[in-house]
Amino acid sequence: MIEFRSVTKTFPDGTRAVDEFSLVIPARQTTVLVGSSGSGKTTLLRMINRMVEPTSGSVEIDGESVLNGDPVALRRRIGYVMQNSGLLPHFTVIDNVATVLRLNGVSRREAHVRARELLDIVGLDQALAERYPSQLSGGQQQRVGVARGLAADPNILLMDEPFGAVDPIVRTELQQELLRLQRELGKTVVFVTHDIDEALLLGDRIVILGKGARIVQQGTPAEILAAPADDFVAAFIGSDRGRRALHLTETPHGTVVVDADGRAQGTLVQTPSDLLDAHPPRPADEVG
Repeated sequence: MIEFRSVTKTFPDGTRAVDEFSLVIPARQTTVLVGSSGSGKTTLLRMINRMVEPTSGSVEIDGESVLNGDPVALRRRIGYVMQNSGLLPHFTVIDNVATVLRLNGVSRREAHVRARELLDIVGLDQALAERYPSQLSGGQQQRVGVARGLAADPNILLMDEPFGAVDPIVRTELQQELLRLQRELGKTVVFVTHDIDEALLLGDRIVILGKGARIVQQGTPAEILAAPADDFVAAFIGSDRGRRALHLTETPHGTVVVDADGRAQGTLVQTPSDLLDAHPPRPADEVG
């Protein structure tokens, strides 16, 4: 569990990025910090691994302040995935993934074995292990970044807009990959984004931030969609424009889900249970 206790951050130029912020982030769930630029979300994320230190207040992991102990040791036990992957250009893929393990004293051979396992976990071909980052696509680089973040098997994984620099198709693939990994691994994930659709897709809990990291609303995606706290949240999620007001319409090709403006958003797919409800089995004595 991660807890922020009355945290404030004022930078040397006088900018107060975070003002009296308090929040409990539950273990083994994905908590998404979402807000517009300048809302303090990345500053909050980087306080967890001490890349930024608070001006006042405290950040605790399982009841212990992150300020206790060596910051380098702290960072080596917390996974961190950033936008543009942050890979070392002169290292091969396998050496990039193995970096934290090697820093933690693991032998090169053992670190490479673990790195190859992680390539499988994040869906990368083993043939890429000896390539350099410049030889990979943007999506492949981000997968390597996720593998590196998972290398030391951290309990906490911090993700700072990790999919923001790739095209929409690759972004969708990476989002689905993260959902799969979280189902399998059950990490405490803190994910930063400015994209509310991404937040609604990935978050078990969503924290919507205003200026100075003021919490405007927090809750599950369903809670926020069903009851926006105020006009700001309604505008942020798009419900004030009818964007979230979906309904069904019949077409010659089937049932389509459309928004308030009549734009198609998807199709309605019947599951076997839906079909069973619509056509319950007949009693045995009625079967011809």
